[in-house]
Amino acid sequence: MRFLFVHGTGVRRERHDRLFALVRERLAARFPDAAVDSCYWGDRFGATLGAGGRSVPGLKPAPGAAPDTPDDMDGIDAETAEWALLLADPLCELRVLAEAGWPAGTGSGPGGEDGGADDDPFAMPGVQAAGIRVLATLAGLPPAPPHPGDELGALLHSTGLASDFPTALDAAARSAEAARAAERATGDPQARELATALARAVAAGALAAAGADADCTGAERDRLVELLTTRLGGDARVPGARAAAFLGRLAQRVTTQPLLNAWRGSLTVGATPALGDILRYQARGHDLREFLHARITAAPGPTVLIGHSLGGIALVDLLALAAARGEAVPGTELLVTVGSQAPFLHELGALAALEPGAKLPYGFPRWLNVYDRQDVLSYLAGPVFPGDPRITDHEIGSRQPFPACHSAYWKQDALYERIEQAVAEAEIG
Repeated sequence: MRFLFVHGTGVRRERHDRLFALVRERLAARFPDAAVDSCYWGDRFGATLGAGGRSVPGLKPAPGAAPDTPDDMDGIDAETAEWALLLADPLCELRVLAEAGWPAGTGSGPGGEDGGADDDPFAMPGVQAAGIRVLATLAGLPPAPPHPGDELGALLHSTGLASDFPTALDAAARSAEAARAAERATGDPQARELATALARAVAAGALAAAGADADCTGAERDRLVELLTTRLGGDARVPGARAAAFLGRLAQRVTTQPLLNAWRGSLTVGATPALGDILRYQARGHDLREFLHARITAAPGPTVLIGHSLGGIALVDLLALAAARGEAVPGTELLVTVGSQAPFLHELGALAALEPGAKLPYGFPRWLNVYDRQDVLSYLAGPVFPGDPRITDHEIGSRQPFPACHSAYWKQDALYERIEQAVAEAEIG
């Protein structure tokens, strides 16, 4: 008997050698008379950046072109960075106002000494702070502005934000941050700034909730803020507003263009082995399948194939294609997929071997599919091929979160125990 291990996506030589040493040791302990081989394909069929990453803006300039400079993009980057923070935390501007308030001299009290409701010696008992009135106005806005004759309502519908607007409005109006900021906004200038911050919080909340379903340009977003601010009695953007200035400085510190370039480069280049291997296989998987076929048939069977992640996808494709042609891969008695996406790709119609909804062809071997509920890259095979007695799904829990759980299978005794059981059930000797 022979085991052939096929590694998954993103694995290169050093990682493969460590992983296979572990797999070989564990299998040899249970099957001392079996040969345990590996099929390393990462260098030959894995993805690389053929042009050295020149397609990534800011990573490497095209020949003869000047690199991007922050001076060319400062205005755009600062605004984009601010909204990136707002989308991550729609209440962040309100939180600044709630915690820091306004410095002395920015209010409308006698002598301009109005630093907030709780430290204003000139606040008049029984007189409602200007910020409280703004917040009350926000709470009183209709949650669903009419579409036809109302510009705000029409804008919300055209941008896909209408359904998320009521929740965002309520979240901002009821927030502790807004209540605290409103208490501190005792003068008209402060109230106008609060109105802007509230409008931006509502817009950001709706955009964040809508996510990719939003069809909203920067100009439409700004108009939405302007309309909301006007209804609250403020200006679209108060020059020198404290929260906006603080947010702008913070945004520029954490999302300057050079840093964005570095992030984009590291994400693109860093993700190339893992994501790139999958994309390359989808486009040019034939070569890898031919390589696997040659390795499987290079030695006499019976053979147990063990495929991790993308390795499992390639093996399912290979075995199904061969079986459909009536040319089952010689010697293959059992397929073990571990943390594999093959069942999900079949549902998507993205497996090369099978049409969506098609059954496994006659001649396909027994299939043990091992998954972990915490591993978002593992899927169930049985429900996708209902009633097929050749398929068994088996759950293993590593007690690790993703992505660690995607590689944690190989140290679990339960995996090798289940493989041993499957070998016995298949009567492979």
